[in-house]
Amino acid sequence: MSKAAEKNGSKNGDPALENEAPAPFRCAAVDVGSNAMRLLAAEFEGPASFFVLESHRIPVRLGHEVFLTGRLSLKIMERALGGLASFRAKLDELDIPHCRAVATSAVRESRNGEEFLERAEREAGIALEPITGSEEARLVHLAVKNRMSLGQGQWIMADLGGGSVEVSLADDAGILWTESHTMGSVRLLEVLAGQEEEPGGFLRLLEEYTATLRIPSTEGDGPIAGYIATGGNIETIADLAGIKSGGSVARVPLSGLRSLIERLAQLPFRERVETLGLREDRADVILPAAMVYLRLGAMVGASEIHVPGVGVKEGVLLDLGGRLAPRPGEDDPRIRQTLQSSLALGRRYRFDEDHGIYVKDLALSLFDQMTSLHGLGTDDRRILLAAAMLHDVGSFISRQGHHKHSQYILSHSELPGFSTREIAMTAIVARYHRKGPPRGEHHAFTALAKPERDRVLKLSSILRLADAMDKEHLQRIRGVRVKIKKHSIVLVLSGEGDILLESWAIKRKADLFRKVFDREVQIKE
Repeated sequence: MSKAAEKNGSKNGDPALENEAPAPFRCAAVDVGSNAMRLLAAEFEGPASFFVLESHRIPVRLGHEVFLTGRLSLKIMERALGGLASFRAKLDELDIPHCRAVATSAVRESRNGEEFLERAEREAGIALEPITGSEEARLVHLAVKNRMSLGQGQWIMADLGGGSVEVSLADDAGILWTESHTMGSVRLLEVLAGQEEEPGGFLRLLEEYTATLRIPSTEGDGPIAGYIATGGNIETIADLAGIKSGGSVARVPLSGLRSLIERLAQLPFRERVETLGLREDRADVILPAAMVYLRLGAMVGASEIHVPGVGVKEGVLLDLGGRLAPRPGEDDPRIRQTLQSSLALGRRYRFDEDHGIYVKDLALSLFDQMTSLHGLGTDDRRILLAAAMLHDVGSFISRQGHHKHSQYILSHSELPGFSTREIAMTAIVARYHRKGPPRGEHHAFTALAKPERDRVLKLSSILRLADAMDKEHLQRIRGVRVKIKKHSIVLVLSGEGDILLESWAIKRKADLFRKVFDREVQIKE
C-alpha cells in the first residue's frame, strides 16, 4: 500500500478497514464529483449514528472539459489538487485516521484520469478511488435508507450528478437494478451549450434531449412506492419551490417542478444568481437538472419527488462507519447486497438459478473452512460469491466456450459495491471455473498486479471444486467438511444417492488447487 493510502485508509480492501474501531471514532468521506468536491467528516457513536465535525464544498467543475474533449485540463487539475490538499490538512487537523475518497464520472471517463489519481495521492495525500455508477447508486441507497423508511415497498431512486444520473429500483434490503445514464447536469450544459442566451430555445433542446432517456419497465416488479431524488440540484429545487423539510424529507410535487422549470427558463443566468440567490455553479445547471428529474418522474408516473437531502458523501461515510463498527449480530450488509445484485444480474441472462446458488453455497463453505490455508479476506469472499453465482452466465451467448462468454459479460457489467478492479477479478475467477488454467496470452489475467493474480488463482481453484460438486446440476451433495493436512486436504462429502460422477469431477478439476496450494485433494464419503 502507498504511503498516502496508509495515511488515508481509504481504499476498498485496505487492512485498516478490516479492523473494528471502538466507538466513538472519527472518519471522513471525500466525494470528487463532476461539478464540485465535497468533504464530510464525522464522529461515530455507532454504525449509523454520527454527528458532523466538518462539511465543506469546493466548486471545481472537473467535468467542464472532460465531457467535450475527454481530458482534464491542467488548470482545472491544479485547482482540484489544491482543494484536495486543503481537505488533507483538515483531516490532519481533526485527527481523522480513516477516510474513503471517491471520484465519479468526470475522473473515470477522462483519458488522463490516472495522472490525476497519481498526483492526488502523491501531492495531496488523498488516495482517490474511481467508482462505477452502480457503486454510486449503492452508496446513495445506504444514505437514503438511513434518512427515511423505505418500508416494504419498491422505490425509484435517481441520483443526478454533473456527469451522469444513476437510476435504480430499490427496497429496504438493497438495489434490485440500477442503470447509469450519461445525462448529468454539467454534461447536458456542455453538450447543448450555445443557446443559453435564448432560454426558450434552450428549453426546447432540453425537452427533446431528455425525452431520449429510457429506463427498464417496472410493471413486473409490482407497484412503485415512490420516487426519490438526490443531489444538490434537487435540494436547491426544493428550496426554490418553498418546500420545507423540517430537517427530514421534503416532497416536491411534479406540478410544482413544472412551474419552476417555466420560471427558470425565462430567467437568464445572471438573474438566477441575483434574483433567486443561486450560486454561479448552480445557476447554469439547475434547469438541465430539473428537466431530467421531471422526465424520470413522468416515466414512472409519480406525482411527487421525495428529497431526503443526502447523497454520495453521506453514503460513503455510512459505508465506512459500518465497516469500522459492524452492527453486533448482523451479517456484512455488503455481502447481502452482493447476493442480491448477483441474483438480479444472473436473472437478466436467464442463468440456472438453482445451480448458481448451490455452487455459491458450496464455494463459500469451502472458503470459510480453509481460511487458515488461503489467508484471504472479506472482499475476496464477496468476489467468490459473485463469481460462483454467475460463473455460467456466458451460456446466454453460447454453451460452447461459455466460460469465456461469462468473463466478457461480467467484465462489462456493474455490481454495486465492487470497484472496477474487483469486477475484473470477478470476471476472471468466473472464467477459470472450467477448462485450462491462466496462460501468458490471457491478457486480462496478466494485466492484474501480482497480488491480485494470486488472489484470483486461489479463488478460481476453490470455485472449480465447488462447481465440480454439481457436475450434473442435480444438487446431490448436501454438505462438505474440509480437513486440512500437511500435504493434502480431505473433502468429506455427504449426499443423496450415487455421487460417483461428482467425485470423479472433483478429482479432475483439482489440478489448479493442487498447483496453487501444493496439496492433493482427497475425497471421503
